[in-house]
Order: sequence, then structure tokens, then C-alpha cells
Amino acid sequence: MQSSSTPSNNDQSKLPLKQVPGTYGIPFIGPIKDRRDYFYNQGEDAFFRTRIQKYKSTVFRTNMPPGPFISSNSKVVAVLDAASFPILFDTSKVEKKNVLDGTYMPSTAFFGGYRPCAFLDPSEPSHEALKSFFLRVIASLHNKLIPSFRNSLSDFFTNVEDELTDNSKADFNALSDNMSFDFVFRLFCDKSPTETVLGSKGPDTSTKWLALQLVPLMTLGIKYLPNFIEDLFLHTFSLPFFLVKSDYKKLYNAFYTSASSILDDAEKNGIKRDEACHNLVFLAEFNAFGGMKTLFPALIKWVGSAGGSLHARLVKEIRSVVKSEGGVTLSALEKMTLTKSVVYEALRIEPPVPYQYGKAKEDIVVNSHDAAYCIKNGEMIFGFQPLATKDPKVFKNPEEFVGDRFVGEGEELLKYVYWSNGRETEDPTAENKQCPGKDMVVLLSRVMLVEFFLRYDTFTVESAKIMLGSAVTITSVTKAD
Repeated sequence: MQSSSTPSNNDQSKLPLKQVPGTYGIPFIGPIKDRRDYFYNQGEDAFFRTRIQKYKSTVFRTNMPPGPFISSNSKVVAVLDAASFPILFDTSKVEKKNVLDGTYMPSTAFFGGYRPCAFLDPSEPSHEALKSFFLRVIASLHNKLIPSFRNSLSDFFTNVEDELTDNSKADFNALSDNMSFDFVFRLFCDKSPTETVLGSKGPDTSTKWLALQLVPLMTLGIKYLPNFIEDLFLHTFSLPFFLVKSDYKKLYNAFYTSASSILDDAEKNGIKRDEACHNLVFLAEFNAFGGMKTLFPALIKWVGSAGGSLHARLVKEIRSVVKSEGGVTLSALEKMTLTKSVVYEALRIEPPVPYQYGKAKEDIVVNSHDAAYCIKNGEMIFGFQPLATKDPKVFKNPEEFVGDRFVGEGEELLKYVYWSNGRETEDPTAENKQCPGKDMVVLLSRVMLVEFFLRYDTFTVESAKIMLGSAVTITSVTKAD
């Protein structure tokens, strides 16, 4: 039996070895009870916190949605602190095959009959070729990222100001989705999506395709819809692909006809053209666009809510560095220590992908801060990242948004920022499961803040929780002099 996830402040040899607490309940009934607790009776955060208190452990057994009949096995061992969570990154000990969405996997019909790279374990033959393909594509776009995204943001801010003028508020999510989809498509295809079969419906087309895959993990939040009816339709049976078949065909055809140079590279490296295109659609629409749908609203929610004091510090740093560097360049962005920290703090407090899964490849011992636990070969391990990255034994005032948390000596805490399916201090490779666009995500988030505070001295927001992520409304902006 092998050991992993050594606590930061404990000698693992001194940790008591315990059985994993918790129960799965009566077969069939237990998973449904836990599902209803998770979605309706307690809610996501309370679901985990009450069990941590009940078992006096951040490692315990439970069922994770969706359960019957979508998932054949909903049993997991939850790892919910900063010490135990990293076991999910160790692909020598955990298998990542078909676990992207958790205890279920959507039909491969959603992906043209293929299992995209995100569903492959690194030990599978095609994983290295596809992940290398992604890394080459992203590297080739490096010089385009900043100027292309700044152009997209220019139009975005014009639209924000127009909505504020007309309605006294601006729907950040809707405007950000439109901007993000257009940016991602132009980035990979060198043309506007409106010049393709997608027309102006690209964001809606992609969102429908995404939603049908993830609906077993959602609630609609409709006040007058009885919970049992929603539970029956969303969480009991998989919704069929044919509902979005025509939408996915449009996405696929748009990329197939517009991303020729990228697909040529894939073929030269031994990947079938259609498989490469289906994977490119997944990378662009699920990973990039889908990630931005939650990433940017969370970033602006937390920065907006932080108030004028943080805004003034960001204004001072951003404008002085841009002036001294002669523009918004990669070199300039690297010198903005507070801006970098703010982005990392947003990724810590509200990570765009809150769940991680992996199946134990062998009997292993996983260490929390206080104990060691034996997990058997074949058991599913689940991590709820928002708790792991708010671990009070690692972060001071973990529930608070602290913009300068990662400045100076605080940089040492970056190894506990896990949003990318890996530590922030590590890099994606063809052999691991860390997000291939990790550095791109951080870069674009910094550019968004820079452009915000070059234009505005401060801004205010309202926010609410939605199915996946946050809904953000910009209620005012104060333009720079």
C-alpha cells in the first residue's frame, strides 16, 4: 500500500491510520437521499460542511450526484482539505478515465463518437498525442493572445456602457459570453463566427451543447417548480444527444472548415482529421468558452465586491506599469504583482471547475492534516475544490477575498491553488491531466483587469448564484479622467 498527499505541517509517520468514516446508505435509496440533500435540502456547500462536522473528518464516504439512473455507481471517498486533495493529481495512483464529469459520462455522441482527451487517462495510447496537439496549438497562439483579447474587450466595454446608458445596469454574463465565444473562435480560426454556419447564434449553440452534458449536475432554481419534478427530469435520466445534434453539427462544421492549419498539424502528427476536429471543438467550446462562462463573472464579482480601496491600488499599479512599459505587454503584466495576486485569489475562492475525480489504481493511503486513511483499489475519489482551497489550516481568513494574498511571501501559497487540476506552481505536460490552457487563463484574466482599470477608476456590481457559477450585473462605472 502506497502513501500520498503528505500534510504540510505533519510528519506522515506520526499520523494515526484510520478507516474512512461515512456511509452510502441503503442501496438505491441512499444515493437519492444524498442527491436531494445536495441539491435541495442542504445545498452544495452545507452538504459537505455538515458531513465534515458529523464525521469530524475532511475525508469521508458519501454519494455524489446524479446517482440513479444516470450513474451506475455514485459512491465516492471525498477529500476536502488542502492536504488530501492533491492525490487527485497523481496519475500514478489514480485513474482519470471517463471521470471528467464525475460518476457519469455523457454519451460519446456529444463528441462525434470519440472520447475527447479530457476523458482519457494518461496511460491510454492516444492521450499523449492529443494533449501534445493541444499544447502545440496553444503555444502557436501565444503572440496573438494579448492583442486579440484587447480588441475583443474594447467592443465588450462599449457594449457595457451602452447597456448602462439604456438600462442603468449591464448583464455581465450575457455580454461576456458573446465576447468570449467570438474571441475563442477568432483565436483558433482567424475569422468571425458570424462568417460561418453559426451566424450570430454561436454562444447559444455552444451553451445548449454544454448544458445538455452538465444538466445532471445542475438545478434550475425556478421558485414555483416542485423539487421532485425537477429532480425527475434533470437528475434521473440522461437527456438524449439528438436534442442538440443539429447544434453540434454546426459547431463541428464551423471549426472543420475554418481551422484548416490546426487540423493539418494534427494530421501531420498522426491524428485523424475528424478526431482532431472533435477534440478541437471540445477544447475551444467546453474547456475555453465553457471555462470563461464561469471564470470571468467570478473574477468581476469578487473584484467588484472588494470595493474602492482595492480598485484604487489596482488603478495605481496598472496605469503606472503600462506607462513605464509603453503599453500592455507580457513584460508589463509580469510586473503587476497585485494584479496577478487578485487573479489567483479569484481562482482560489471560486475556481471555475469545482469538482475533481479519480479512481484509485491500487490500495493507497491518503493523508489529511490530522489522519491517514486507506482507500482501496477501484474506489472513486472526489474532491470539492472550493473547500480544499479555503482550508483554514493553510489560508488565513479563507472565506474572505484578500486581493494581495499572493504578494511577496504570499507567493508560497500558490502551491495550494488547484483550479487547473494541478498546483499553480506546476505546468501542464502531455503526461499529466493539468489544464493545457492554464497559463492562457491566468493571462487573459490579468488582461481583463488591466483593461477594466485603464478605462475605469471603480465600478459596482450585484451578484447571485446560478446553475453553474455566478450571475453578475454591473450597476455603475466611474470612467478614468
